[in-house]
Amino acid sequence: MAHHHDHHHKHEHQHGHDHDWAELAPLLESEAELFTPLYERALNWLAKEVTEPGLIVDAGSGPGVISCLFAETFPGARIVAVDGSEPLLERARDRAVRQGAGDRFDTLAGELPDVLGELDYPADLLWASRSVHHLGDQAAALAACAERLAPGGTLAVMEGGLPARFLPRDIGFGRPGLQARINAVEEERFDRMRAELPGSVAVVEDWQALLTSAGLHHARSRTFLLDLPAPVTDRSRAHVIAALTRTREVIGEDLDADDRATLDRLLDPDDEASVHHRPDVFVLAAHTVHTAVRPV
Repeated sequence: MAHHHDHHHKHEHQHGHDHDWAELAPLLESEAELFTPLYERALNWLAKEVTEPGLIVDAGSGPGVISCLFAETFPGARIVAVDGSEPLLERARDRAVRQGAGDRFDTLAGELPDVLGELDYPADLLWASRSVHHLGDQAAALAACAERLAPGGTLAVMEGGLPARFLPRDIGFGRPGLQARINAVEEERFDRMRAELPGSVAVVEDWQALLTSAGLHHARSRTFLLDLPAPVTDRSRAHVIAALTRTREVIGEDLDADDRATLDRLLDPDDEASVHHRPDVFVLAAHTVHTAVRPV
């Protein structure tokens, strides 16, 4: 399975410290907003299977962009956003109020999966967007999520997909294939992150099998695409600049000197060949959702 979803963002999100949130929260929020078309398609797919849920839990909600999309997609549901960061949950609450859903929106602060035991009611839909892979024992985490479902409730896990692409393979300078090499470094970094987690257990990333092992049935998967072709909007371009800037900061030293130089040129606002000015910048990404149902 692919894990190339801006790991540096999410890894810091789960394993950083509260003093990071003032810096990272706007980045997490703007990225999720850009990906809203993808999330809306995923939620509309879920809505065909999960009819009139009473309680939806967003496990690992971050600043609550998807939580609030759930409130919009399911106007009769109560939403609970769960995250380890109170500053991010505060942003989620503010967003829900701005969107008119504050009266049916709650938050729960604590570490997954244990904090799910504090829910007052079982969930009709429990959503975990790229949060399970930050937990040492993913199978145990899925089992804990499954236990918090109401009979007939659905667990939906967004994991895997394809790495995001922003540029053609050959950009006219440097060695062709820069983003593929960045992805390879991110994969190695992801493996190290997984190995260093408390209680880390290696598993085959067959998410349907993992959901079935958690006691759920009717496991299935579907992948959703974000396709923002060139020429991009200013908002999309800003996302690409931010994402590659974070790439440079987080894994730059793991790239060879030529690739670092290429990345630096791509990020130089004074260079006409940079992502600040190039006409061929785009955003293409795919995320996969795996679902299964608790037996009645």
